[in-house]
Amino acid sequence: MRILEKQQYHLVTLIILISGVFFIARGDFLRGSFAGLSTKTWLWLSVLAPVVHQIYVVISWRAELHYQHITAWFGKRAFGAWTVGFIILFLARPVFIFGLAIANRGTLALPDFLGVILSVLCILPVIYLVYSIQKYFGLKRALGMDHFQPQVYKDLPLVNQGIFRWTSNAMYLFGFLFLWIPGFLFLSKSGLLVALFSHLYIWVHYYFTEYPDMQYIYQFD
Repeated sequence: MRILEKQQYHLVTLIILISGVFFIARGDFLRGSFAGLSTKTWLWLSVLAPVVHQIYVVISWRAELHYQHITAWFGKRAFGAWTVGFIILFLARPVFIFGLAIANRGTLALPDFLGVILSVLCILPVIYLVYSIQKYFGLKRALGMDHFQPQVYKDLPLVNQGIFRWTSNAMYLFGFLFLWIPGFLFLSKSGLLVALFSHLYIWVHYYFTEYPDMQYIYQFD
């Protein structure tokens, strides 16, 4: 079944990453609360959000790419329907991490000004990434339109302009720096822990979902 291709590796790596969070999250990592929720609750919501998001992407992309199920269900509105779900789940990630960082604020022993500087250093490449996506890559392609129209995209060259000049994986390498900002801004150990989890976990998506799909769509080894 093509939907599950390499997902056993996804599952094993996810278990390892979650186990790492579980064993590290002690003491100061669980201190504090925000909006009536404990830091522990915010932490596991922040871990759950990317898991649900990336599983949604696996199922949706593969169901459409190999079986055209989403198009069969929604017709011409298929990509729009997929995008709504993607955006909701994507935005949940920083929302939960911000809540976590606020709950756990002040647990990282750094001066406030250094946290601000590190936050600015994280946001600068993200801004350049957004510009590069808009100018050179295209939002639809970034959201996975090639899974909906592989016959259109299979002959298009890979983008190597803007930030993509430096790495073809700029969205994962630089885009996920945004999730580090709450931890630095609020000096939160747990915020940084979940940012690390999320940044590592997106590479699980790349190696076990996106790259195999790209090999199928663009017909390269």
